[in-house]
Amino acid sequence: MKKDIILAGVGGQGILTIATVIGTAALIEGLQLKQAEVHGMSQRGGDVQSHLRLSSKSIASDLIPEGKADLVISVEPMESLRYVNMMNKETGWLITSMNPFINIPEYPSLEELLAEIWKLPRNVTIDAEKVAKDMGSVKAANIVVLGAASPYLEIKFESLEKAIENIFAKKGESIIQMNLNALRAGREMADKRS
Repeated sequence: MKKDIILAGVGGQGILTIATVIGTAALIEGLQLKQAEVHGMSQRGGDVQSHLRLSSKSIASDLIPEGKADLVISVEPMESLRYVNMMNKETGWLITSMNPFINIPEYPSLEELLAEIWKLPRNVTIDAEKVAKDMGSVKAANIVVLGAASPYLEIKFESLEKAIENIFAKKGESIIQMNLNALRAGREMADKRS
């Protein structure tokens, strides 16, 4: 098993939480992982990205070469397009929320962004904020996106659930349950699209 994943979004959207959940789930399954983060300043709405490499064998580098990512997982549509060049053109998937975080003056229209995303042969777009709000908190939008990406991770869904339980344990049962519900709702949306 080998998965190279680019995680993308804007500071404060929970990209590093997604990386932590995937990484914890990978460790639960006995996989190797390497992660490299390059991120802007969240208080200025800077872009955030993380390279996450998972494998059943040892991993030499923590950076994913251009054109080799299996997945681009994003919580923001413009940020998802920023990393399309990193995706494997033959087999790569782009999974993104369609909720814009307008942090620049010349931000493109949502229609333009979605038109570009939908040109890609393998994509999943979801209204993660609406789903998360329905689950109890818009702050769980990142976990909804993770749920939508879960069919493409080659990690057992139960391992992702266990990772969420471990990571949010100190925040209490209601926070754990909200995030589990968000993960499951994202998975259901992805399953409906397949």
